[in-house]
Amino acid sequence: MNYHFQWAPVWKAFPDLLPGLIMTLELTLLAFVLGSLIAFVLTWGKSSSNQFAKGTCVSWIEIARNTPCLFQIYMAYFGLGALGVDVNSFYAVLGAITFNTAGYLAEVIRGGIEGVDPRQYRAGTALGMNRRQTFVRIVLPQLVPLILPGAGNQLIWSLLNTSLGMVVGLQELTGATYTAQSLTFRSFEFFIATAIIYYVLAKLVTLMLYGAARLYGGKRRAQA
Repeated sequence: MNYHFQWAPVWKAFPDLLPGLIMTLELTLLAFVLGSLIAFVLTWGKSSSNQFAKGTCVSWIEIARNTPCLFQIYMAYFGLGALGVDVNSFYAVLGAITFNTAGYLAEVIRGGIEGVDPRQYRAGTALGMNRRQTFVRIVLPQLVPLILPGAGNQLIWSLLNTSLGMVVGLQELTGATYTAQSLTFRSFEFFIATAIIYYVLAKLVTLMLYGAARLYGGKRRAQA
């Protein structure tokens, strides 16, 4: 089989892929930021003495981590639609990836908190701080380097999960690629190009996290 690559259609269609790339980045950042905020609440709720709050948070984490993100997107889009809630594809995908991200990050944060010596809380109390002040001033600075690798992996996973938006008609990067290749019948070239874009984005995230870890470590050593 002699396959002749033709990259000209890909370059010609790149302006049509750009809006999809921008949408992918928007979804990734929004889902990660919202998921991070919710994850802290879930982590707190999981250790709460309130059984309703604890049960709700545990259920969220278990469902998010033990069902496919694709299923979660279907539930957000088709499930809510069946209940009479009109949700467009962008917000359905955003909600599903946020739900998924929050569940995974909650466990990353929990693991980080367990990695901090519990005597740090007693040290804060001895200094006259309440539990919130102790967490912000003493525990959180130690928590950041512990959760950074896991949070970085989840950011990359959120980026890759945006490609699932295609199944509900969302024209993010993968959806835009599918549309473009269907007009030229150069599927192989288009999807190779898109895979390279995802790879480059993921590597950029890795490099930024590595830089952030080094910068944070340098500041901590300077303060010490």
